[in-house]
Amino acid sequence: MEEKLSSFAKSSTPSPIQQLSHLAQRCNAINLAEGFPDFPAPSHIKNAAISAINSDFNQYRHVQGICDYVAKNMKDMHGLDVDPTTDVVICCGQTEAFSAAMFALLDHGDEVIVLDPSYETYESCISMAGGVPVFVPLDPPYWTLDPEKLMKACTSKTKAIVLNSPHNPTGKVFGLDELDIIAEACHRSDCLAVTDEVYEYITYDNEKHISLASLPGMQERTIITSSLSKTYCVTVGICIGWRIGWAIAPTCIADAIRNIHIRLTDSAPAPFQEAALAALRSPPQYYDSLRDDFESRRDFIVELLSGIGFEIEFKPQGSFFIFAELPKDYRHSDIDFVEELIKQAGVVAVPGRGFFHTRRPPDGYQKRYIRFAFCKSSQTLIAALRKISALLNPSGHLKLFTSGIDPDS
Repeated sequence: MEEKLSSFAKSSTPSPIQQLSHLAQRCNAINLAEGFPDFPAPSHIKNAAISAINSDFNQYRHVQGICDYVAKNMKDMHGLDVDPTTDVVICCGQTEAFSAAMFALLDHGDEVIVLDPSYETYESCISMAGGVPVFVPLDPPYWTLDPEKLMKACTSKTKAIVLNSPHNPTGKVFGLDELDIIAEACHRSDCLAVTDEVYEYITYDNEKHISLASLPGMQERTIITSSLSKTYCVTVGICIGWRIGWAIAPTCIADAIRNIHIRLTDSAPAPFQEAALAALRSPPQYYDSLRDDFESRRDFIVELLSGIGFEIEFKPQGSFFIFAELPKDYRHSDIDFVEELIKQAGVVAVPGRGFFHTRRPPDGYQKRYIRFAFCKSSQTLIAALRKISALLNPSGHLKLFTSGIDPDS
């Protein structure tokens, strides 16, 4: 029956990250592959979901209050005036918001620029909508954007530029200089920007997330996508998550995204919309605590990985991933390391090459990176790093550093 499948379905492959997470579950391995916390979500958010279910908010529902608070947060954080009644679309997570945006924008053959390395779903969403992803490489080790490469990639077919900041997998937070470059490219090419801002509250070392839409002339040509998942620790994981996300766009584009969302999924889960409202009302102290907590975890895993030989020239500025280069004396590839790590140490991480799409030399640097998720309890991180240390240096011992994290948390 394979001949009955569409050409896209025939060319589609399973998500490597999802496969690794399923493998971790089957093998009872420590999962540092997928970015979901192994500690509880905030009580006030869970209680709001429970209350909504018990109050029979279990049918199709649109909670306007979410749109109101999303618009309020955009005003408070970025100075953007967003009409919550027309310019905000509640979707089933950021991925659906991004996908609906692609269907709203793209005709067959339209080009979409994606900065490389990139999160795995962008390419497939663009292709499903009939578009052509065009990858512009970021330059390691600091993952800088070369203006000439970006401008050269823009053509008469360019419909949009995708920006993910804070960035997955590298943890880079794009600063104003590089945002200006992207904005200039959008203006020159008369194209749109589609942003993924799910890690907007998770930044470190006093770095501040700046939304591209806040730059002069960019709000009217930017679609912002984000979600509840990362900030409030209710990610999809490999089984179920709350799947509340949103797109913010100029009214006519928001209308198109809303119409497509209704045809894809109809409505986001009603009780979790109620919980989302509680989450979005969280006090400023919640976000301060969130950043402090994840920054401690970042420092913890950076010290541990560096201590066992990983090359970390770029310390993540945001998100909860670290993109670490394999030790210089490890002569095998990222795939070899991950396979060995699973079989011999019972730990799962993600080989870096899956995030790269631009062509490189056969032995290019894209085969030397491993992505680790550090949104885990310190007990999990210590257990995983001990196993990794034993794999790389069987005769050595993992030295535990003091980085402000409680080893028992």
